[in-house]
Amino acid sequence: MKKNLYLIGLCLVLFSNTVTAQTPGKLQNLISIKWKTVSITDSLGNPAGDIDETDHLSLVDKINTFEHQVKAENLLLTGNWKLQGQQLKLEYDLEPDEKTIDSTVYAVINKKPVVIFYKEGKEVARMQENHLLSNKYSRVYTIEKINKDSLVLVENGIKYSYVNDQPQAQSLVQRSGSGFSITTLLRGLLGILVLIFLAWVFSSNRRAVNWKVVFTGLAIQIGLALGILFIPFIESVFEFVGKIFVRILDFTKIGSTFLFGDLMDPGSIGYIFALQILPTIIFFSALTSVLFYLGVIQKVVKALAWLMTKALKISGAESLSVAGNIFLGQTESPLMIKAYLPKMNDSEMLLVMIGGMATVAGGVLAAYIGFLGGDDPVQRILFAKHLLTASVMAAPGAIVISKILMPQTEKIDQTIAVSQEKIGRNFLDAMSNGTTEGLKLAANVGAMLLVFFAFLAMFNFILLKFGLWTNINSSIAGVTDGQYDKLSLQFILGYTFAPLMWAIGVNPQDMTIVGQLLGEKLIASEFVGYTSLASFKEAGAFAEQKSAIMATYMLCGFANFASIGIQIGGIGGLAPNKRWFLSKYGIKALIGGTIASLLSATIIGAIIG
Repeated sequence: MKKNLYLIGLCLVLFSNTVTAQTPGKLQNLISIKWKTVSITDSLGNPAGDIDETDHLSLVDKINTFEHQVKAENLLLTGNWKLQGQQLKLEYDLEPDEKTIDSTVYAVINKKPVVIFYKEGKEVARMQENHLLSNKYSRVYTIEKINKDSLVLVENGIKYSYVNDQPQAQSLVQRSGSGFSITTLLRGLLGILVLIFLAWVFSSNRRAVNWKVVFTGLAIQIGLALGILFIPFIESVFEFVGKIFVRILDFTKIGSTFLFGDLMDPGSIGYIFALQILPTIIFFSALTSVLFYLGVIQKVVKALAWLMTKALKISGAESLSVAGNIFLGQTESPLMIKAYLPKMNDSEMLLVMIGGMATVAGGVLAAYIGFLGGDDPVQRILFAKHLLTASVMAAPGAIVISKILMPQTEKIDQTIAVSQEKIGRNFLDAMSNGTTEGLKLAANVGAMLLVFFAFLAMFNFILLKFGLWTNINSSIAGVTDGQYDKLSLQFILGYTFAPLMWAIGVNPQDMTIVGQLLGEKLIASEFVGYTSLASFKEAGAFAEQKSAIMATYMLCGFANFASIGIQIGGIGGLAPNKRWFLSKYGIKALIGGTIASLLSATIIGAIIG
């Protein structure tokens, strides 16, 4: 045990979307910075121009001038800019060139002398204050997306993507964190201890907890986080996998564009969640089914399961299920251990349940990348990396929490044998089955979001009226410094979970909105939580960027009340004799999955400071 504690300490000490209802003034302030060019693409997403590291668009607010560099065309253009609704108009000052003139006119314009040069009755240039100026020309761009981090402009079907090139000017105070320090280390350790204590409180056999397994699992989690975030080779591997997910999103868009045409272009009619996100779930579900049919997923999962079995001394069936949950959903992963499910003991069965609650399926992972990163390629890869890290870290985290909640007392069978259960007779059948399952999941997600936001509006209306009747609304606005202006479900959830958020290291200014996200995930789903997270991120609601990153990890799991029913139906269908267990311990699995996700968030928060 001392060796594992030392290992954990050593790991830590090693490293001491869319323009929506923007007011003109706010949009002016938001866009008035230096933007770095990252891509120029056509309507199909294909490159439409070469990009140099120095290419940029710099917009100065007070005098409304700009500088636009395109090195591939040897251009460094200047001029004036202005906003026209959701459009950006650039008026370029062209470089003087050689022209033939046939007449000149002297004039006084705005009390200043000007010499105007004409050719065949048309003005070609003018001299003003000893400067020769050519005629100006203008270009108008539609602002498809803008936030503190990125800008996307569209002109004649060509999309220009930029990222903020002067982060110190961001009003969001977007610090990844204050840096690793003794303070962040202590906050992280406090959070880990609080979460371990909570799991111990709910344990069914506190005396039987194998603390060696617990601390080994924690050390693996911390090691994974440090490796993925700071070791170049491991980081590049995860970035490569993240780019694969991003490319899959592009493939999905091609299929969606075939069906929906211009409806897939946010610049034409705005961002439509059902068209931008739900098709991703369908395509990725079909792809996963094909990979499962070909045996690719089973081989990867078996390798990961072998590592978990050796490191954490858990049964082969448990490790297969937990490793499978990194890629598959909470009802698909148990297919690989279908033959073992009826014979599993209570501790093993609970780990299967918590493993499903603490992780997310690949299909929805791709969807989260899509709407958190939007059309910004830099943001997509960033969120892909964090979400993949969260999914991998959740596996040992689920084992740690599960073995505290229900310790293993029976003999462990470390045999690793993947069930030969197939999800299709051939390639096309597997793809068809995956598509059908993906369609069901997408429809379920869409329906759930529709119903939740409708109920949320109804409950908030009732709470608003109650707040007006009791004069609570004005008190809430005063107490929260305007963060909440009325009695609402978001306010209740935020303040209910705020103490826990503080304990795991969330910035005190952000603990209520991060607590709100956790509450929304529990009572609805992680999709609702990520939707709110994207809104908060776009609005610049976080005082510290670390809070948004921690929330990304905290939400990455299926731990919600609906999942209890899903597991009873899905896993119970594979092992009918375990339905009673699934029903009895559903809440305990929900608690375990939630704590496991919070554990990942705590570790990441401590590392990035």
